[in-house]
Amino acid sequence: MPNLAFDIAHLLAGSLVLVSFMMLYQDRLYALLNVFALHAVVLACSVAWQAYIQNAPHLYVTAVIALVFKAVIIPVALHRIIKQLGIHRDIETAVGIGLTMLAGMGLVALSMVLMLRVTGTADPLAREDLAFALSVVLLGLLVMVTRRNAVSQVVGFMSLENGLVLAATGAKGMPLVVEISVAFSILIAFIVIGVFLFRIRERFDTVDVGALDEFRGERR
Repeated sequence: MPNLAFDIAHLLAGSLVLVSFMMLYQDRLYALLNVFALHAVVLACSVAWQAYIQNAPHLYVTAVIALVFKAVIIPVALHRIIKQLGIHRDIETAVGIGLTMLAGMGLVALSMVLMLRVTGTADPLAREDLAFALSVVLLGLLVMVTRRNAVSQVVGFMSLENGLVLAATGAKGMPLVVEISVAFSILIAFIVIGVFLFRIRERFDTVDVGALDEFRGERR
């Protein structure tokens, strides 16, 4: 049973990294949102499995929060925002998809080497989860850096936060009050981001962050 528990936890955490790569590959907003919803579902499954093997029922709350908010509510809301704003569905990238994927593989390799060395005396399950979690965080940052569309950068930010949740649950969980506060923080941040997107669209007639650079250049 311990080996099976380790293998399943390893599979779920590794699947989260794989889905992060799927987000890097997407060049359409709707497809990116669908992959993010899948990302949240895999995270919920991983957290629920951690709750089972750690005998930590409060982690089920985290799994439900991830499933309801990140897999359903936020993707649906972003779909509606895209439709209402008439945002261009294609995602403009700062670098090519091929170079982005290579950079992502390099970041995952760096995460594995770094975390497995730093956590040499930790529990093997926690070591693996922390290594995968750092990979998810760095891949989320890469999504934010390489995408010029504000909506895709929001998705990158939320996928980064998924990595932090994976790290916290893999390291023997976190207090319930922290999970609830994180959920409310995500909700408030999403509301602020929604208002921000509407304001950008209203002011610049686009959500491409490159327009902001051009605007600043015109004002000089």
